[in-house]
Amino acid sequence: MGKTLCIGEALIDMICTDKGKSLSDGSHFLKKAGGAPANVAAAIAALGGDVYLLAKVGIDPFGKHLIDVMQEFNVSTKWILQDPGHFTTFAFVSLMENGERDFYFNRGADGQLSAKDIESIDLKEFSIVHFGSATGFLPGPLQAAYQRLLQLCLQNDVFISFDPNYRHLLFQNNTQGFINQSWNFLNRCHFFKVSDEEALLLTGGATLTDAVDTLLQKTTAVFAITLGKEGTMLGMNGETVIIPSIPVKPVDTTGAGDAFVGAVLYQLNAYSLNQIHQLPVTRWKEIILNANKAGARTCEYMGAMEAFRHLNTEIFK
Repeated sequence: MGKTLCIGEALIDMICTDKGKSLSDGSHFLKKAGGAPANVAAAIAALGGDVYLLAKVGIDPFGKHLIDVMQEFNVSTKWILQDPGHFTTFAFVSLMENGERDFYFNRGADGQLSAKDIESIDLKEFSIVHFGSATGFLPGPLQAAYQRLLQLCLQNDVFISFDPNYRHLLFQNNTQGFINQSWNFLNRCHFFKVSDEEALLLTGGATLTDAVDTLLQKTTAVFAITLGKEGTMLGMNGETVIIPSIPVKPVDTTGAGDAFVGAVLYQLNAYSLNQIHQLPVTRWKEIILNANKAGARTCEYMGAMEAFRHLNTEIFK
């Protein structure tokens, strides 16, 4: 079994528990460890994989909390760096009565991971590198770190996984910039996961069929498009197939996509890069079905990290 490296944000989600109230009016907040790459790393570790998280946090109680949580999951924290000059990143979220989210992003240390920090990593140790971009495409050092690590992966023949993780509230003033940077990865990765909404955004397609056609024509990667209760569309070798979803009564869908990606990467780490290239569609169907199971299990619990404590390979059976 190989090693996986996940790069990106590790942050604190502060969730307002006063239902229907804005952040300015809310009084009660629940602290949760978060960040999509951190979630993916925790999911891989929960399944028994060997995974490292490459991220930057502050030298403060919240950075310590993130490191402690990752260690509880047996994620290697060797490359969780602490920045003495920046506070740990926070995301404040409240669900309004109209269903909209009141969101405020207080960016700190996560954006300070730099290309220079990347140079110390020996990529020969890793068989898979996962980029989960939510904040990796915002201006700053992390953006340069993403580009540098991508370059090194290509030079070292490392399997590249990508999840664009679009967040409208982060990129509403620069959506095209996000799209352009995403295509830099879509054109170079070996596997990517997008939602149906992201597929439409990234391709400019009027329909999902248009979007799928564009992805099949313009990329060489195996890809998964999550379709909610309709299942997951697997795309490879110019064709697509729908892998059915797993019926559940969802309690909280937070982290389901990250569990899906984590389950895919956990399974792929049993193979070399050359072996992955030769995997038949029948095996990929099994991999995606198992990943659907991981995502479904995550929906049965409140909070991503709590849900990941219930992930194990028994769910694949």
